[in-house]
Amino acid sequence: MTSRIAVVGATGTLGSFIVDLVEASSDFELHAGLSSRDGLDGLDGADVVVDVTHPAVSPGIVEHAVRAGLPVLVGTSGWSAERVARLSTIVAEVGGPGVLVVPNFSLGSVLATRFATMAARFYESVEIIESHHQGKVDSPSGTAVRTAELVAEARRDLGPVAAPYADQRARGQQVASVPVHSMRMAGVVAKQQVVFGGAGETLTLTHDTISQQAYAQGITVALTAVTSVTGVVVGLDHVLDLD
Repeated sequence: MTSRIAVVGATGTLGSFIVDLVEASSDFELHAGLSSRDGLDGLDGADVVVDVTHPAVSPGIVEHAVRAGLPVLVGTSGWSAERVARLSTIVAEVGGPGVLVVPNFSLGSVLATRFATMAARFYESVEIIESHHQGKVDSPSGTAVRTAELVAEARRDLGPVAAPYADQRARGQQVASVPVHSMRMAGVVAKQQVVFGGAGETLTLTHDTISQQAYAQGITVALTAVTSVTGVVVGLDHVLDLD
């Protein structure tokens, strides 16, 4: 049996990629392809709602779908820990299907973030440099925010990372104590570097997205897994067998 997928943000770069992926799959069928400005009545009758819109409108779209009893896959950036906590309250109140929030659909990105959390316990100096194309409207990226939050969680018993002169704007924005530097420039799809500094050495974990094809496998996994999610789950790693 195929799953009927409604994509909100279908006219965007990632949204149109997901639409093409759904239409090419025998496991899914496109129920609706909506822009972020369209009414949400088109979600009625879908099995899964995919939100790949804009940080400013994403929460309203996701809440609408949750209150309609529809499982939601969120690929929009801007879902901070505070925003996720508010959504968790709504999902618990409704008691319906869950929400899977995926900061990055690339399997390589998921693995790089996992490696970063492993390294975080061994280095006090940690900074993130993330680069995206000129059209990305939010910064830091959702991937960088998620990575910083997980680094901080891994160091919970050790304390925050060392970030001298963090009051200076050129030192980046601190996310969970980790300085994050964002670049928006031509010639880039997506790239993230997590740099660890220790006595006499640095360790750099780099993930470089060359094309959107990097997202295909992760999107397929997420579309399949979201119907089994309960509550709010953040990260593709939670629906992959990484242990």
